[in-house]
Amino acid sequence: MSNILVIEDEESIAELERDYLEISGFSVEIENTGEGGLERALRDDFDLILLDLMLPGIDGFEICRQIREKKNTPLIIVSARRDDIDKVRGLGLGADDYITKPFSPSEMVARVKAHLARYERLIGTGHPENEIIEIRGLRIDRTARRVWVNGKETNFTTKEFDLLTFLASNPNHVYTKEELFREIWGMESLGDIATITVHIKKIREKIETNTAKPQYIETIWGVGYRFRV
Repeated sequence: MSNILVIEDEESIAELERDYLEISGFSVEIENTGEGGLERALRDDFDLILLDLMLPGIDGFEICRQIREKKNTPLIIVSARRDDIDKVRGLGLGADDYITKPFSPSEMVARVKAHLARYERLIGTGHPENEIIEIRGLRIDRTARRVWVNGKETNFTTKEFDLLTFLASNPNHVYTKEELFREIWGMESLGDIATITVHIKKIREKIETNTAKPQYIETIWGVGYRFRV
């Protein structure tokens, strides 16, 4: 049974959506605030999310953006905002569909079924989810080559990303500068391995709260570096 999260502050609409979806065989959970909805969406695994835009606290646009940074769960916006610019913005943030209020409950159910079926076909045809590394607020998307630190995306150069990803993929292993140089630069550079020190310093500036006391990349004096988990 597919589990659906409804994020909607109007109780009558939330209950209408729940009733029609449950009649159609879905399990439904409701959150009435933006904060509660975002927390549940990120914490728990749902098969699809129905999201209102005008919510108390965090609005639906921000919720959509944060969900899309971390999950590919099908997401349908259900909103009274009918302007094209709102639809364009919502779809641009990663929503899969946009339903305007008032809506036909049977059409809403039909769209939910269609998006669930589409998503199931997608993940069943050799399109795996992005390979993600998550460690204490640090999120590395190896597939998309993107990095977030405490929810904020941070830009890395190609070699910085490669070095960070290599260390994070091999935690608690101490690597010498020579080993890291061979792994990341290979045969394309014959430069000074001091470049490792420079790159580690730049990475720490981007991911560490206190570079003097790093929580991720540790210096093992006289040996090299280790990524701590």
